[in-house]
Amino acid sequence: MGSVKVQNLVKKYDKATALKGVDLDIKEGEFYALLGPSGCGKTTTMRCIAGFEKPTSGEILIGDKVVNNVPANRRNCGMVFQSYALFPHYNVFENVAYSLNIRDLYSGSMGQRAKTFARLMSRRLSKPTKEIQRKVHDALEYVELGHLAERGVNELSGGQQQRVALARALVMEPSVLLMDEPLSNLDKKLRNTMRTTIRRIQQDLKITTIFVTHDQEEAMSMADHVAVMRDGEIVQMATPTELYSSPKDPFVADFVGSSNIYEGQVMETNAQGNPIVKITDNIHLVSDTRTDKKDVKVLVRPEGIEILRKGSTVKSENVVEAKVKISTYLGPTIRYDLELEGMDVMVEEEFQPNTTLYAEGDTVSVHLPMERVVLI
Repeated sequence: MGSVKVQNLVKKYDKATALKGVDLDIKEGEFYALLGPSGCGKTTTMRCIAGFEKPTSGEILIGDKVVNNVPANRRNCGMVFQSYALFPHYNVFENVAYSLNIRDLYSGSMGQRAKTFARLMSRRLSKPTKEIQRKVHDALEYVELGHLAERGVNELSGGQQQRVALARALVMEPSVLLMDEPLSNLDKKLRNTMRTTIRRIQQDLKITTIFVTHDQEEAMSMADHVAVMRDGEIVQMATPTELYSSPKDPFVADFVGSSNIYEGQVMETNAQGNPIVKITDNIHLVSDTRTDKKDVKVLVRPEGIEILRKGSTVKSENVVEAKVKISTYLGPTIRYDLELEGMDVMVEEEFQPNTTLYAEGDTVSVHLPMERVVLI
């Protein structure tokens, strides 16, 4: 069983409390991301699950077994580190085979241990068993590195080294795969490639995976569920779509994606029962979010705002005028930074061929659809 359950996990270091009652319920075969800024407790949570840190209180279950007092090497967890942690004096095959050799070193007969020890010292002293050869070959094929088995790890690119680290974790056939910011050392193109590779392998093997990251794009594009953490606590757990469209508080809204967030007061409701929110004396917006609050945070995502071109009309109360401060061409999109009665507004539009970009100082009409005006 590869399910993971964390119940009221607390971790203290002297007077500092790193985790303040963390609860997780991760189903078998699920890809789960722990997302948050540096120092929020996400890596500490993973290290407690892996057995590298001992919790101050609380319980950790892998399957139906409490593992608080089980050493890390007995938890059947595969770990992929941020720094890869490869052995530079071993080639690709030897790095991936290392964990299998260590297992044999501690579980085999005296003769098997002697052969394994000799194999760890040098492949010239003892050849790997057929079982190890098969398992390493299969793991390397999964990460598309079978043709580089004999190459030294220092001769590999960053993306290839990361795949070796992944193969080393997978070769043990772990119940749970733990990944601690494994893509942070790669450039953007390699990160995108590795995201696809990791997700493909996870879905193919149906292995329970916990992925720690501070990059919301990684979490949103890969995970089945995401837990956003702050100051040692989980702020919100949800699917990526729920997290993006219905953030629980301004911290989540701001951390998960770009956002425009403003202070607002609910003044009244219209004939349809939709709240009318005062942003400034001259800007009142209708929202599709029903709430009992008087004072609210108003969230509007940049891609949810429409700049009306000349001749365009829309039947909506949520049309205001703004001034263009900066226009930025980003290839598939255009980002406009606008000024609206002293407030900054960010708008992202899909770039269309033959589209003329608005220039600094242009006045534009902006439409904020009420279903995109989210009250928190």
